[in-house]
Order: sequence, then C-alpha cells, then structure tokens
Amino acid sequence: MNQKIELLFTLDEGYLRPLKVALLSIHANNPKQAFRIWLVHERISQESLVSLQAFSEHLGFEFREMKVDGSNWENAPTVARYPKEMYFRLLAGEILPEEITKVLYLDPDILVINSLNELWNIDLTNHLLAAATHIGLLDLTTPLNKVRLDLDHEYYNSGIMLLNLAQAREKIKWEDISQVLQKHANYLLLPDQDILNYLYGKYALTIPEEKWNYDARMYTKYLAKSLNKHDIHWVLRNTAILHFCGKPKPWSKKHDNRFTALYLNYQQRTDIIEESIRKKL
Repeated sequence: MNQKIELLFTLDEGYLRPLKVALLSIHANNPKQAFRIWLVHERISQESLVSLQAFSEHLGFEFREMKVDGSNWENAPTVARYPKEMYFRLLAGEILPEEITKVLYLDPDILVINSLNELWNIDLTNHLLAAATHIGLLDLTTPLNKVRLDLDHEYYNSGIMLLNLAQAREKIKWEDISQVLQKHANYLLLPDQDILNYLYGKYALTIPEEKWNYDARMYTKYLAKSLNKHDIHWVLRNTAILHFCGKPKPWSKKHDNRFTALYLNYQQRTDIIEESIRKKL
C-alpha cells in the first residue's frame, strides 16, 4: 500500500467551498492513494467543520481539525485576500503532532489534476522545505524581491510547500518571526510568504513550477518559455497542481481563462456531492 500522504490546509471559513473543490480534485486524480487532511484554523464554526468532515470522509479521506489561538498574530499584517490564518502554516511543526514528520501544505485555490506521489516522495533529508518559484518570462519580479528582502536565493511561492517538520521544529521559531514582524511589517507585501523567504528560503529545495505550482494565469508564459512544448495537452498530462493565484478567483464570474471551465466542472461536481451528503445528515 502507498504511504499515507499528510495534507495541511490553514484557512478561514471563507475558503471552505474552494477547499472542498480542491479535495475532490485530489481524490479524482489520486484514486488509490490514502490521505489524511489536517485543517488548522482559529474560528471555523462547528456546523462548517461537521460538513467538511462529512465531505472528506465521503471521499475516503481521514480528517483532523486543529483549532489554534491566533492572538499572537493580532498585529501581524493582513489583508482581505491574506487573512491571519495564512501565518499558521509557518508554525506547522509546533501545531501538528510530533509523530507527523512531513506534511504537504496546499493553498485551497488549486486543482490537483495528476498524482501527488512524486512530490510527496521527494527526499527532504537536507532541506526544510520544497517549493517552487514563479519566474516571469523576463523574470522581473525575482530580482525585485531579492533586493526588497535582501535575499541571496530564489524567492519561493508559499502556496504549495512540502515541509520537513523535523527540521521545522528545530529552525522555525515564533521569536524570529515576531522580530521580523516588528521590524519589517511595512515592507511585507505578501506577508507570510515574505517571512518564509526572508528567514527560511535558504533551506529550500527548488521544484519545477510547471509541474507542482502552475500559475493558472500564465499559460502563454509557460508556452513561450518551453518553446511551445508545454501546450494544454502537456499540462493535462504532466502538471500536478494548477494554482489559481491572484484575482479574480476561478469561482468568480470575472474569471475567464483557459482553465476556468475545468475549475467550474469540479465545483459543480462538488456541489452535487454536498447536496447528496446534506440529504443523508
């Protein structure tokens, strides 16, 4: 049997519907793989948790929720699109049980369209985490982020991260994060992602974004970078995680790109399953 994959999500109530869509896509494209879902939150209602647990178990997933005290983050920079819960993933090593030594963190605004096994089985012995960079066709943002945060390494996207929790428990300390928040809060554009890169990016292993963290806005960029090799057929065969970065989100009527219909199909299937579960509860 395959080893159970541990998946981590940290979010608020507003992202529960996208989370269910993501979970359905994971199930559909990893049908023989066992998963355990870890939901870390501060104030999701009991009714919503019961609904999410029922949905997860319908898919055959083990479900665990962990409520945390978010008071440490009260003064941390947040915006509507990046709530306080985004910081919880940084302290996954402290929050999750000691026996969990590795976890795959996923943002909820994703579709998984191929197997996650290869990503899960990456050797992280000498690294704190594995993550992708989002490099533009002319790569203008990476140099700016390096200067802004005084980095001597790549700038990693924190939306998909394979975390070595054994190393996280040694290296990631609230005191260090708190110090960065106090000194540099005004310079943090993507707050938790900036902190991750500033403090811990030097411990990261780079994984290919085209496969593991495909920015769904950037089809034309990927196609051009690959000299027309990474067309839609290549994506559907080789990309594992489509990440709907930025705005508008694919559940919004304003979203209309090459991957919108695919997302809406999974959303429609999710709603059908939800209605079936509600009738049984």
